[in-house]
Amino acid sequence: MIIEEKITRPYSFPMTKFISRQKFEKVKEFSKNIQTPFLLVDLNVIKKNYINLQKHMPMASIYYAVKSNPMEEVILLLKEMGSNFDVATVYELDQVLRLGITPDRISFGNTIKKSKDISYFYLKGVRLFATDSEEDVRKIAENAPGSKVFFRILTEGTGADWPLSRKFGAHPDAILSLISLAKELELEPYGLSFHVGSQQRDIGEWDGAISTCTYIFQSAMEMGIKLKMINLGGGFPAKYLHPTPKLETYAREITRFLTEDFGDDIPEIIIEPGRSLAADAGIIITEVISTSYKSKYAPNKWVYIDIGMFGGLIETMGESIKFPIYSEKEGEAVDVILAGPTCDSMDILYEDFKYKLPDSINEGDKLYFFTTGAYTQSYSSVGFNGFPPLKVYIFK
Repeated sequence: MIIEEKITRPYSFPMTKFISRQKFEKVKEFSKNIQTPFLLVDLNVIKKNYINLQKHMPMASIYYAVKSNPMEEVILLLKEMGSNFDVATVYELDQVLRLGITPDRISFGNTIKKSKDISYFYLKGVRLFATDSEEDVRKIAENAPGSKVFFRILTEGTGADWPLSRKFGAHPDAILSLISLAKELELEPYGLSFHVGSQQRDIGEWDGAISTCTYIFQSAMEMGIKLKMINLGGGFPAKYLHPTPKLETYAREITRFLTEDFGDDIPEIIIEPGRSLAADAGIIITEVISTSYKSKYAPNKWVYIDIGMFGGLIETMGESIKFPIYSEKEGEAVDVILAGPTCDSMDILYEDFKYKLPDSINEGDKLYFFTTGAYTQSYSSVGFNGFPPLKVYIFK
């Protein structure tokens, strides 16, 4: 929690915004004999989030972004709830197929892929592919003939905590050329996709992207090609430190944008949630290793913990994602710099953005990082400094 003015009262934090007191006590009881750091995931939260997303966006087919949290328990839950799956590699494909998901519920959503991987997806029965370049369209035509392709539009990602611009997508004029090429190569130009950035706070970003889709739909129609689908990507919110509008606000406004641009002829809609389904379900429990002040008059206390950027908190890079952090210790709150345990000086979680923790915090005290169910364990390193990947447990 960050509060700008000087705090002289005992440390406090609005924990109940993220977890009930009763559930927190269960978390502590469950965790007391487990070696830190570790991640707890509550499947009931994911189930609730999925139902909520269905309720507010009933027109959309949900393709869960497996990369956000690839735990088998999560995938099996979403499989039973009727979700489809957005996969990015042959490894994710093998996992979801092994768990009984049929290829008609799978999209190959990565625009960067080897020819042999396209062939493998096709051999396994997948027929829906994302693309954004001429070379990739040609590879799909050669290795997955007759498949449906959707074309990713380049977006800026302004307003997102974790932008996904630059690397993916192409400008509208290039997209139109790719649509024509796909038709020529006997693929099915099926639709368009975009991603406005992960944890997107500016709902208006969807408005601009949907308007671009409208232009491309109309231009493709003039070329004699009828596109049928828009993949809205992800970007829906989770509960981090800074508030966002509620999901129903996102859904209402996005539906309005679609209606204004397409009227009664809204195309098939796909969404690819990951963070918004899984993030709120996770709590990372970590332990303080040591604390220090760098000089006699240093204004900030350094707090070193046993999880860092390479242990699952890579989204603190650039201090992009600001996780809610809770300590049970009491005392005067001071500005702290949070750092991880490795010997890499890059392993500093928050330095410019000042969290406040009780000055009494010391070795062995636990910190609780909320909203860590997505892009944590799946991002943790395999053994930097010998540290194992982040452990994860299902919590009910």
